Amino acid sequence: MKRSPLLVLFITIFIDLLGFGLIIPILPIYANELGASGTIIGLVAASYSLMQFLIAPFWGNLSDRFGRKPILLASIAITGLGYLIFSQAYSLAMLFAARLIAGAGSANISTAQAYISDITPPDKRAKSFGIIGAAFGLGFIFGPPVGGYLKTHYGIASVGFTAASLSAINLFLAWWILEESLKEKKTEGPLFDNPISGFREALSRGAITDLLIINLIFITAFSLMTVSVTLLWEEHYGLNEAQVGYTFAFMGLVAAIVQGGLVGWASRTFGDKRLLISGCVLMFFGLVSLPFVPVHLFIPLELFGLVLISLGNGALTPTISSLLSRVASPKEQGKVLGYAQSFSSLGRVIGPFLGGGLYGIGYRLPNIGSGVLMILCLVLAGRLIRRLSKS
Repeated sequence: MKRSPLLVLFITIFIDLLGFGLIIPILPIYANELGASGTIIGLVAASYSLMQFLIAPFWGNLSDRFGRKPILLASIAITGLGYLIFSQAYSLAMLFAARLIAGAGSANISTAQAYISDITPPDKRAKSFGIIGAAFGLGFIFGPPVGGYLKTHYGIASVGFTAASLSAINLFLAWWILEESLKEKKTEGPLFDNPISGFREALSRGAITDLLIINLIFITAFSLMTVSVTLLWEEHYGLNEAQVGYTFAFMGLVAAIVQGGLVGWASRTFGDKRLLISGCVLMFFGLVSLPFVPVHLFIPLELFGLVLISLGNGALTPTISSLLSRVASPKEQGKVLGYAQSFSSLGRVIGPFLGGGLYGIGYRLPNIGSGVLMILCLVLAGRLIRRLSKS
């Protein structure tokens, strides 16, 4: 496998997540400056993931029909347009439009994953998906501090222009370097699937359904934690905003190292099925442990909990994608991986709302709730492995 296509795909997803990370820390504050209520701020924040939930299967289906490269180019251009609008978003209506458009364009991760499936043998896909997964960690390491710095010193327009410029560079690299990877394009079926019927189909596909549900629950558990852990660290461990940012950067760094360097070795050594189980167990212990660490042992025990979460995330994310690519037929790789991204986006919408509500009842409840969800994931993973062993 050539390194250059994977590098471009890495950059594509890195810029998607970097743009996401640039804006997320400043979005609530900026929306508040524009006069948004708490409910509206939540809607603005959720709009990005909601668009990814709705659009990801659409991009995946189009890539099965017309090829991966044109869909990647179109989606990157749309993402850049969303960030350009964000640079001029001086009203709530413009802010909503910017986030909706950027979310629609950034739903292209499924197409990038389908490209990887096209050019990578099945037994090496977990490693390739892991390298792409490392882009997520790196995006969250660099995005928040850069976005905060730009907003503080140069204003909101500089954040949008920076993200749009990165998308322009990405568009040029993808056009120049990437070759079409899809050898046999789909020629039958509707061009535009009904999303509701598509999701109904996704939930009646045996092993594919099991993997999609595991993915949804796992992402919900993780997102449930992320919305509450900032409050936990500030109110119960005395961290200030800068220290919270550094702690998130630490988690992102570990995730990048795990997915970029260790997943390939672990997949070869243990196999995808064992990684699926191990990831659920690691996530359970990491998520549940965070609010029970004594204040004076924040370092090293809280950081150790974050390492467990990063290891679990690093095991689960590429493994689920790898298993999906194996059980799906070659002609529906983009579509099925698009479903996976949609379910992930849905988890990122559900998780924060659950986390905020549970934290208001008791500060440990979000993490306990995440642990319960990961136990459910473990049960479903065991059932899936038994099903795959019989097939």
